[in-house]
Amino acid sequence: MSFPETSCVLSVVIVVRNEAENILALLHDLSAQTLPKDLFEVIIVNDHSTDQTVALIEAYVAQAGFSLQLLHLHQNEAEASPKKAGIRKAIQVAQGTYVVTTDGDCRVLPGWLQVYYTFYQQHAAQLVSGAVTFAPANHLFAQVQVVEFASLIGSGAASLQLGNPNMCNGANLSYSKAAFEAVGGFTGTEHLASGDDEFLMHKIAQKYPHRVYFVKHPQSIVSTHPVPTLNKFFHQRKRWASKWSFYKDYKVKMLAFFIFLCNFGLLFAFLAYLFGGYSANAFLTQISIKCIVEFIFLSLVLNYLKKRKFIWWIPIVQTIYPLYVVFFGLLAHHKGVYDWKGRKLS
Repeated sequence: MSFPETSCVLSVVIVVRNEAENILALLHDLSAQTLPKDLFEVIIVNDHSTDQTVALIEAYVAQAGFSLQLLHLHQNEAEASPKKAGIRKAIQVAQGTYVVTTDGDCRVLPGWLQVYYTFYQQHAAQLVSGAVTFAPANHLFAQVQVVEFASLIGSGAASLQLGNPNMCNGANLSYSKAAFEAVGGFTGTEHLASGDDEFLMHKIAQKYPHRVYFVKHPQSIVSTHPVPTLNKFFHQRKRWASKWSFYKDYKVKMLAFFIFLCNFGLLFAFLAYLFGGYSANAFLTQISIKCIVEFIFLSLVLNYLKKRKFIWWIPIVQTIYPLYVVFFGLLAHHKGVYDWKGRKLS
């Protein structure tokens, strides 16, 4: 597909809330894009920020060098999912043929938008997902998160490559405006605070089979910050897990159940071994096969993400991962509330 050389093709949409510490770094990254500035625009939607986020964005408009627009969510627009409401509001005024979403605390490489632009020229894509990783951090908890998050990104990428998309991340996602409108946008999931990325991907994949891709170019990788505390990690993963029981695609549901069952089975086998109901050889064989396959897979993902030094954290993640999956898998069926940037969401 070819595009006019002087018209906006990509509309970058960023919904922000209290990102004063991060937003300028992202705006500088967008100014440094190698894609010509007339081929993209940036639309930022302010979700009731109480810090200096709005003032910083407004001050940056004059020096941006690209089309930068700031919108504001009104109280009656936020609904149960401010993120979805913000994206929908931005798309209503977007001039680009394709939407590219990221978050206010992310960093992007100079060739990020050029990769998407070129990809759409070469493929008849309706949705393209990219990789997300964590910025360098020195503390132990952050380093473990790099590996754990790489497992999610790798699983999502593999499922897309195999033609059965299940996971993606809205911090690095793109889709055509036409596809968004054709599937009704977020209709049917507005009551869920999370899922602005995966529910939409599932809908687009059902309507446009074989038009959903993962982009592997190194310049497409987006970085963000690891969660600083266990409490925030819990609420983030609880928010993500809350959408699992609402998946409508049976293949996605079956895969989620299979992953849960594999990890639950490992815990059950361990308990059976402790109480004498399972032989040591059988348990060691089971755990060895799982760990070897996971180690190879995660090593490849971390190498792609330029995080090779974290490979030796894989065994630690493998030790706690079955507990993690089972805990949040069970929690996913509990209807509750969680904290997100000073608000209670359900």
